[in-house]
Amino acid sequence: MSSIDVAVSIALGVGLAAATGFRLFLPLLVASVAAYTGHLQLNDSFAWLGSLAAVMMLSVAALVEVLAYYIPAIDNLLDTITTPAALIAGTLVAAATMTNLPPAVKWATAIIAGGGIAGVTQAMTALLRAKSTVMTGGLGNPVLSTLELVGALLIALLALSAPFVAIALIVAFCWFAARLARRALTRS
Repeated sequence: MSSIDVAVSIALGVGLAAATGFRLFLPLLVASVAAYTGHLQLNDSFAWLGSLAAVMMLSVAALVEVLAYYIPAIDNLLDTITTPAALIAGTLVAAATMTNLPPAVKWATAIIAGGGIAGVTQAMTALLRAKSTVMTGGLGNPVLSTLELVGALLIALLALSAPFVAIALIVAFCWFAARLARRALTRS
């Protein structure tokens, strides 16, 4: 495997992992459908992710998650639950897509880069949702939920087709969210 292939594999995994910080199951569903249709090569130990059963289960989970984020108060509760889950999902999806790497390198990269970026994006969205709840009484949260849904889908699809563009978009989001959060916290 060439160094370019390794870099693309890592960028793909990190991009999908970052998308799990926006929505937990949607990026996993995108990866599952891509693997099932033959558009994504998975690590052998994660071949189950490309099965029809995985596609169906992740479809139901993604639909329930997306709808639940539009229910007031449930959205903030989901942020509490999905924060640690995003770290795990980000690590697993990154490891699943990093093929032909030595196990120690794959898992170290998946945990640090995949789980780390999933945690960062989840923390940023949770912080923005908490601030939105306080500032708008929760009325702005459905708009934020829609933006997160679009972000998760966009990042996941970009990670599959243009992984380095997805990484650039993630960096831009984190920079923007950090500035917005800092500004909102200094006004409080």
